[in-house]
Amino acid sequence: MLRPNLVVTGRADGRSAFVDERPLTPVSTPELAGLDLFLAWGTADGTASNSDERPTPVLAPYFPGPGGTRLVLVTWLPAGQTGQAATPSADEADLLAGLAATLEKDDPGMHTSATLDYGIVLSGEMWLELDEGAERRLPPGSCVVQRGTRHRWSNRGTEPATMAFVLIGAERDR
Repeated sequence: MLRPNLVVTGRADGRSAFVDERPLTPVSTPELAGLDLFLAWGTADGTASNSDERPTPVLAPYFPGPGGTRLVLVTWLPAGQTGQAATPSADEADLLAGLAATLEKDDPGMHTSATLDYGIVLSGEMWLELDEGAERRLPPGSCVVQRGTRHRWSNRGTEPATMAFVLIGAERDR
């Protein structure tokens, strides 16, 4: 399975420099069984800035407000497999509550968020389902621009699948 690493650049003494590098630790919870989320980076709502020499990522809430961003990698186990979801820390549970709150109770996995999302299938095969059963198979390399519509992701393959997402907070059109 993919084990992502984060590398962050910035400035030191007026020159470009590597300011952070670390492996990303997956976050999982029993409410989102079968998913590992790697919360890599985020910016505060409003305008992103590169002025901070030692930037601190903004990872909460899970979905950014207008103008905020998040970089997230998600690994799905194949359908029917749930893995060993760890009990999240209190901070992780609060963070994931924002994601879990968007999930429809009577239609598992379907959700809508006030974000513009860029998604790229890195490995495995994913399926994207929209309203009324409209769906697409997404092999590795597929790029999706998800524009705040109601949708569900699923891994119908036999191997784990990983996608990278950039979430950009947007105004809800409804």
